[in-house]
Amino acid sequence: MNFINKIMGYLMKFVNTRPIVALKDGFLFTMPLTIIGSLFLLIGNLPINGYSDFMAGIFGSNWNIPLEQVTGGTYDMLALIAAFGIAYSFTKNENIDGVPAGILAIVSFCIVAKSKIMVADQTISALPREFTGSKGVIAAILLGIMVGYVYTFLVKHDIRIKMPEGVPTGVANAFTSLIPGLCITLISFIIFIIFQVAFETTFIEQIYTTLQTPLQNLLNSPIAVILIPLLISLFWWFGVHGSNVVGGIISPILMASSMANQAIIDQGIALIPGENAVIITDQFYSQFITFTGCGITMGLVINMFILSKSKQFKQLGRLSLVPACFNINEPVIFGLPIVLNPLMLVPYILVPVLSSIITFAAIKTGIMQPFGGVMVPWTTPPIISGLLVGGWKAAVLQVIVIILSTVIYHPFFKALDKQAAAIENGN
Repeated sequence: MNFINKIMGYLMKFVNTRPIVALKDGFLFTMPLTIIGSLFLLIGNLPINGYSDFMAGIFGSNWNIPLEQVTGGTYDMLALIAAFGIAYSFTKNENIDGVPAGILAIVSFCIVAKSKIMVADQTISALPREFTGSKGVIAAILLGIMVGYVYTFLVKHDIRIKMPEGVPTGVANAFTSLIPGLCITLISFIIFIIFQVAFETTFIEQIYTTLQTPLQNLLNSPIAVILIPLLISLFWWFGVHGSNVVGGIISPILMASSMANQAIIDQGIALIPGENAVIITDQFYSQFITFTGCGITMGLVINMFILSKSKQFKQLGRLSLVPACFNINEPVIFGLPIVLNPLMLVPYILVPVLSSIITFAAIKTGIMQPFGGVMVPWTTPPIISGLLVGGWKAAVLQVIVIILSTVIYHPFFKALDKQAAAIENGN
């Protein structure tokens, strides 16, 4: 136990570092965009036979172009917003105005990105959307942290232009960010030159090739299928918010994987697992590893609600049922409790691991299609969420996982319930 506590201590020190905290907080800025984009994407791609022909008959053959404009204006801005959010959060957490840093992060991104494309043998100045979207996520994270660190360092060391008292706050803030902005611009300028001369490419493209793609492949491996749910549950069992710790780090990559799959779909190409499609995406994580709460505790709640003999667990089951339907399970985690409860450790880890393995196998074998870009708010009830992100097969699989969860939790809860009932009866 002491060894595990030491490891957990080191991990907590890591996840509480300024860059990681900024990453977790900053990437939340992208959430409204992905949800809005998902709504319009879903309208344009409802999994109903004849839907597209029906809409084309009413609105014409180009009926989905306005919808694609919205999805493009949200999904394809993912990296830019992430860069802003991370730089903003980094400086804000240091009690410094984060808006200038966020703006400079976007400027930095644009400087180091590809700015010219070939169209019909002509060179046109443009910022390719593919790299302002999912392909630029890791680069955006690195640039956001760099800008946040440099801006914070310079402001804290008073390396800035100070205006006399009486100058309007807006004007003073503009001059405050002048020297940090110049330094960040020069750094971005140098980065662009280095990658242009040494690699004949841009920083964004190089990071995507050498870092983001391997990370996506790593998180799409059989090892990740087991390791991700195991770590999340283990953190929670120790009383640490595992979804924030693990999810905060891997969510940007998983979201990029979802967008990569959607880009393939948009080209009219079928997703084929093992060839062009990523299996472990943001939907895989949120709808089959952490749905109904970490540990997929809906099965435990069902056991408490229906089979409990102890009054305290019966009442806890009643109180936990509705929150569980909206993927909130803190009442169970801390009320049962699951935290540091040896009897609950095995099922709490086993259920999400098995769910992850089953879902991976279902997609790998072609039983279920890989997920595209449709995402839903994390509070969307199970079955409904499965139906929206993956059609009826995903909804059925969620039902199967909930049944599996109920079965696996049953003997462990029965033993716990027996102990509680005996204490209540004075035995």
